[in-house]
Amino acid sequence: MTKYIFVTGGVVSGLGKGITSASLGNLLKARNLTVVNQKLDPYINVDPDTMNPFQHGEVFVTEDGATTDLDLGHYERFTGVNLKRDANVTTGSIYRKVIERERKGSYLGDTVQVIPHITDEIKRRIKGISNDVDVQITEIGGTVGDIEILPFLEAARQIRKEFGQENVMFVHVTLVPYIGPSTELKTKPTQHSVSMLRSYGISPDLIVLRTDRDLGQEIKNKVSLFCDVDISNVIEAPDLSDIYDVPVKMFEEGLDEAVDKRLNLQTSPPDLSKWKSMMDLKKDIKKNIRIGILGKYFGLPDSYMSVVEALRHSCLQQKLSLDLVWLDADNYELEELSSLNGVIIPGGFGYRGIEGKIEAIKYIRENKIPFLGICLGLQCAVIEFARNVCNIKDANSSEFSQSSKNLVIDLLPDQNLEKDDVGASMRLGTYPCKIQNGSVSKSIYKDEVIYERHRHRYEVNNKYRDQLAEGGLVFSGLSPDNNLVEMIELKDHPYFVASQFHPEFKSRPWEPAPMFYSFVEAAAKIENSEVPLKNEQTVSD
Repeated sequence: MTKYIFVTGGVVSGLGKGITSASLGNLLKARNLTVVNQKLDPYINVDPDTMNPFQHGEVFVTEDGATTDLDLGHYERFTGVNLKRDANVTTGSIYRKVIERERKGSYLGDTVQVIPHITDEIKRRIKGISNDVDVQITEIGGTVGDIEILPFLEAARQIRKEFGQENVMFVHVTLVPYIGPSTELKTKPTQHSVSMLRSYGISPDLIVLRTDRDLGQEIKNKVSLFCDVDISNVIEAPDLSDIYDVPVKMFEEGLDEAVDKRLNLQTSPPDLSKWKSMMDLKKDIKKNIRIGILGKYFGLPDSYMSVVEALRHSCLQQKLSLDLVWLDADNYELEELSSLNGVIIPGGFGYRGIEGKIEAIKYIRENKIPFLGICLGLQCAVIEFARNVCNIKDANSSEFSQSSKNLVIDLLPDQNLEKDDVGASMRLGTYPCKIQNGSVSKSIYKDEVIYERHRHRYEVNNKYRDQLAEGGLVFSGLSPDNNLVEMIELKDHPYFVASQFHPEFKSRPWEPAPMFYSFVEAAAKIENSEVPLKNEQTVSD
C-alpha cells in the first residue's frame, strides 16, 4: 500500500516546507520509488487564481488546468512528476464541496460539523491522489498553532490511526534561531512547536531544523532529547545559496535514509549521480549575462517564480551566470535596457504598467535586444507592432480600453466575464500548438506540434492578422484549427519571440524550457553597454 508522509511547519512561516517536501520527493524517487506530492492550503479561497501576486506569489498551472500554489512548481521541478488538480487542496474547496453536498441533502439531515464531515472530505482528497504510488508526500500549509490548519492536522492524525504507524509518518520543519547579543542558538521555539503539535495528537517522527549557521552535535542532541525524536531523525537544513543543492545536502544529513527506515521501505541508497553532475555545471561558468524582467509584481519575488527558475535552468545548462535585473514597468528609463543582454516581459493582468511595457518593446525591437514575451508579453508586443509598424495608432486590448476602435487583442469567442466564477472564464491547462515550418519557433521546438500550458482570457483578434502579417509580424504558432495565435516572432532580429502559453511551467533543471534556452543562448551572444540602472535591483545567481 501507499506510504504517507505529512510535512508540517513550526515557529514561523516561510521555512521551506515546500523545498523540504520537494527534496524528499527527489531523494525517494532516486531510490526507485514512485512518488507524488500534495499541498494542503488553509486559506478560504477556492484556489489562488484570483489572489494578489503580492500576497501569494505566482499561480502555478498544472497539465490539467488547475491553478495552484507555487509549491507545486517546486514539486514538479525537483521530481519531474507532472501533478494534477488534486495535488492542491484548499480550505475553500473543502468547504464548498461539503456545503454543496449539504444543500443536496447528501447528509440525510445530519448536523454538518468540522468533525467528521470536513475532516472526512480532507481525508478523501488526501487518499484520492495516491493512485497506488509507493510514497505520497503531503505538505500542510501554514504554521502549527494557526487555527485554520487544525482540520488538516486532525485529518492527518486520523489517517495515521486508520493506516497504522508503520505506514504514516510526520516530518516537522522548524527553526533554530540565533540570538546575536547572547551568541546562542535557541531550541526552545522548536520545543514549543513540537509540544503544540503533540497537543493535537501528532508526534513528529523526524525534525528538520532550519538554520543560518552550523548547529553542532550538541544542539541536535538537545532537540532529540526534549522532542523525543531519535538523533538520526534530527536533520540539519542550513541556508544554501541554491535551492537545487538542497537534495544533496538532505542526503548527506540522512533524510531519505531515516524515512526509508521509519517506513520500512527497504530500498537501496539513492542514485544522485545525474543530479550531482547537473549541479557540477556551476563549477565551470563561462560568462555572465544580464537579463531583465520587466513587470509590475516585484513586492514579492515569488510572483515570477517559474520564470526565474526557467532562466536559471537554461543558464545552468549553458554554464552561464545569471545576473537578474528587476524593472518596474511604471518606473524605469529606456536607456537601462541597453545594459541588458535580453529582456523578458512575463504574464500578468490589469492595465497598470501596460504602456511602459509597450514602450519598452518598441525600444527592444528597434535596438535589436533579445526579447521573450509570455502571455501578456505577447499581447503587448502585438499592440506595439500594430501601433508603430502597421500605423494602427489606437491599437489596444479590450482588457485595457473600451474606447479604442482597434482592439487587436480581444476576448476569446467563448469567454464570458459575467460568469460568477471569474477563474472559470480563463483558458487553462495544456493545449496543442502547430508550428510554422521555417520559423525561429520551429528551430526552437523542432516538432511540428507542441503542447504547452496556458492561463489567459484574451487572444490576438483574427480580424487584424492579415494586416499585422503584411507589416512583417510572423504568426509562427497557431492552434491546430488555425483559429488562435499561440506564437509570434520577428525576422531580422537577434531574438524576438513571444508565446500566448507559459513555457516556464514545464521547465526542469535538467531539461530547460526550449523557449528559455534559446532566449538565453541568443542573449549570451549580445555585448551590452554599461548604462547604470535606475534602481539597481539585481539578483545574482
